[in-house]
Amino acid sequence: MKLTKFIKRSLFLLSFFMFIGFNTVSACEIEVDVVSGQKDVYKEGDIVVLHVKVEFTHRVCPVAIEKTKYDSKGIKIMQGTPWKETSPGIWERKLKVKIEKTKNGKLFLSVTRDCEKDGGFGEITLHA
Repeated sequence: MKLTKFIKRSLFLLSFFMFIGFNTVSACEIEVDVVSGQKDVYKEGDIVVLHVKVEFTHRVCPVAIEKTKYDSKGIKIMQGTPWKETSPGIWERKLKVKIEKTKNGKLFLSVTRDCEKDGGFGEITLHA
């Protein structure tokens, strides 16, 4: 009798953690970091190099890495390196950006991937 209760409880916990695990790995993980030109406060005209890393946590994505979208405020993308798969499912590139004038001093660059597996989102915020 006690063994049956133990098995039911174990199966419930196993199912619960599997459900949590499947939900947390459904989207791409996107990171954006400053590689060169790091400052506490940026001014108009500053040049900064950003590193963008996309990890396909769901392994295979039906959307090409080149379909990654960028949105920015106060940051102009000047050029970027080609995407490079540094290990299976991990893509990286660098972006050379120029700081532009903003009214409120907040600068951001967001990186978005849209696909049927929830896509992904990453953002970096800088201060002017």
